[in-house]
Parts: sequence; C-alpha cells; structure tokens
Amino acid sequence: MPDSPESKPLRILIGADTFLPDINGAAIFAARLAAGLVRRGHEVHIVAPAADRKHGTWQEVVEGETVTAHRLYSWRWYPHPWLRFAIPWRIEQNAATILDAVKPDVVHFQSHIITGRGLSKGAVERGIRLIGTNHFMPENLLEHSKLPHVIYNFAIRQAWAAAHRSFVRAEAVTSPTRKAADFLEKAINIHPVLAVSCGIRASDYTPNFEPRTENTIVFVGRITGEKQLDKLMRAFALLDPALKAKLVLVGHGEEEGRLRSLANQLGVGGRVTITGYVPDDELRRILTSATVFAMPSIAELQSIATMEAMASGLPIVAANAMALPHLVHHKKNGYLFEPGDIDELARRLTDILTMDQAKLDEFKRESLRIVEAHDIDRTLDIFEALYRGEKVIGDMIVGDFQPRVKGAKRAALKKALRLGRPEGSPESVS
Repeated sequence: MPDSPESKPLRILIGADTFLPDINGAAIFAARLAAGLVRRGHEVHIVAPAADRKHGTWQEVVEGETVTAHRLYSWRWYPHPWLRFAIPWRIEQNAATILDAVKPDVVHFQSHIITGRGLSKGAVERGIRLIGTNHFMPENLLEHSKLPHVIYNFAIRQAWAAAHRSFVRAEAVTSPTRKAADFLEKAINIHPVLAVSCGIRASDYTPNFEPRTENTIVFVGRITGEKQLDKLMRAFALLDPALKAKLVLVGHGEEEGRLRSLANQLGVGGRVTITGYVPDDELRRILTSATVFAMPSIAELQSIATMEAMASGLPIVAANAMALPHLVHHKKNGYLFEPGDIDELARRLTDILTMDQAKLDEFKRESLRIVEAHDIDRTLDIFEALYRGEKVIGDMIVGDFQPRVKGAKRAALKKALRLGRPEGSPESVS
C-alpha cells in the first residue's frame, strides 16, 4: 500500500551559514533537527559552508545519523577566530545547482545572510515549499565586523532589511521563542512569526539530588564578548571566599586569554577553569555535578545551553534579556538580574550557593518541569507539519498557522524575482 501524503517520507534540504563542526546554538539546532528527521525516515540534505578548503558533496554522520552534505567553497572570516562563509556572489548559482540536483520537497533555511538568501530565491523560482528560521541577532555579527561603532545603527538597519528580503519569500517563518518571534516581527515587518523551540532531548541529561559537597558555578557556550563573561568573572570575584566557589566555563572562543588574565588580576585564577571544547558525555557530567548555571548573555534567542542545564536539574541565574525570561522564572527555578549589574549577579549567585537543600531541590525540580515543554520530538512534529503544508496548533506556537505565501502572492514573488524587483514592494507582491 503506498504511503499517504501525511506519512510519505520527504526529501528535506536544510540551509545554514553555520553548521557542525561549528559550536553555537544555530549549528547545534540544525544538526539535531537533521538527525531527528533522518530518524523519522526522511532524506536530509545540508547546504553549508565548507569547514576547511575541501568542498563538495559527501555523506556526513550527524548526531549518529547519515545526511548528505553539500559543502560550499568558503573563505575564513578573519575578524572571527573560526567562522567561515560561503562566497556571496556565487550563492545563487550554487543554490540553483544543488536545488536542481536534489529536487527537495521543502527547503528550510536557518539564516538569511548568505546561504538562506540563495536557497530562498531558488526555491521560490522552482515552486518548492520554503520555511525560514531566524537565529540571527545583529550584535552577534557586528562584534566581529570591525565596523566603527558610529555606524552600528545603520548596519543593523541594513542587516534587518536583508533579512526581510529572504524571509518574506517563506511560507512560514519561525524563531525559537515567543519573545524572539515578536522581536523578529517588529524588526522585519513580517507577520506572523511562529514560536518553535529549538528543543532538546531531556532524557540525555541526568539531574542530581544528592546533597551538594561543593559550590560550582558553570557556564556553557562560546567564550565571546556578547556572552558578557567578564561580568560573570567580576561577580564571581565578589563572592564570599568562605563559599569556596569554583567557576567552570565550558567552551572556547577568542576571549579565553583575556578572561584568564582577568581572573588572575581579580585574584580568583586558581578557582576558575576554562575547559575549551568538551565531548557531549563530559559536558553532561559537568552539568550534573554543578550547583548553579549562569548565563549573563544579553543576545540569546533561546539558549540551548540553558535548556541543557535545566534538563540537568540546575537552578539558573540569567540576565533579564531577550528570551531568557521564558526559561528562567524568577524565584521559581532561578533568578533574573539586570543585564550588566555585577553586584546583583553576585547577590543572586550567593542566594543559590547559600540556599538550604530543600529549597534548592524545589528550584531544581522546577527547572525540570519547565524544560519538559521543549522536548525535541515536539519540535520535530511541528516542523514536519510545516514541511507538509499542514495547519499547526501547539503549545509552542501562538495562534493557528496559515501559510504566509500562497497562491497569487507566491506567483507574484516568482515574477518579481524574474524581473529583478525587490520582494515586498507594491509592484511585486499583491
């Protein structure tokens, strides 16, 4: 008996400007999405910049599953310690070649900057269903741009204008949280943007309710400026020495040397560890054994690392910024502090480190309860439905889904692309 349209395996092409072996939230989400879709029987192709000079098409194992990777010729972005990017003026030709060879049922782009721009244009021209997800915050890019601060506001406006040109082509646009979705709607004037969690598999993590024997503060993520780890280091130095607290920063990045120097200057170098990259099993061990997770960043659209800490049963101290309040419920599973307020951050860390075991266990259980809503299988269900053009209703989406681009409007977009008009203009979209 042939597969019904609802169960027929799909050929899915995921486009990303950053993918494994890069370590960041967008890359990790794209990898977990791809692997999860393969486990459900779909054929998955990845289009992303090559991780080195070798480029082409081959099989890659991602999260234990095999995908077809189309690695684009890339250049190193030298203001950044490791980022590589596909060549902008080649992207439309490269996207067209890959789309014609793969003939996907759906294209899902994770970034509008280069790869998403080419794939979104090519998908619309070929009548392929198009889904877009935004993980982009201008602060994350401008930090490595070397642009003078005086033109930052202009650069941000241009970045969001570019985002609009790609996302306006998509039948559905998503972002990891409602706060991030609202932010994107305002930034690029596209409605609706659906809130779909990046998701994690909480069962992969192990909470520990044994009485703590030491006070360990942990952070997981890129060791970069936008994470505001210098603020965390200074707050750590303000803690009462009697707490005998340790600070563990799990990750790597260009700020490692500066933070080590800062720790020594503050007299806490002997109690600070910067691990660099660690494998998943070691990461889970570190989270299980920690006392509290700290996230001082002000540019988190969701924060997979924070969700992993919550799945490990950790209370959270986080900046009251962007999407973090969706995960951290003040005085329930942790504390929020005013971004940049070092004294308040130190006080909130002290609150956790001095908390009696019964209250600490309450916070830990609340973290586990909150993170249940972000199970990766729910995320996969939602994206599968979007890929098939189905109506989506769920806890992680506000409102009923109706395709943004359909019928006459999609035909107008295709015509605009042929004529070279800007999508979204009165001449091109009815």
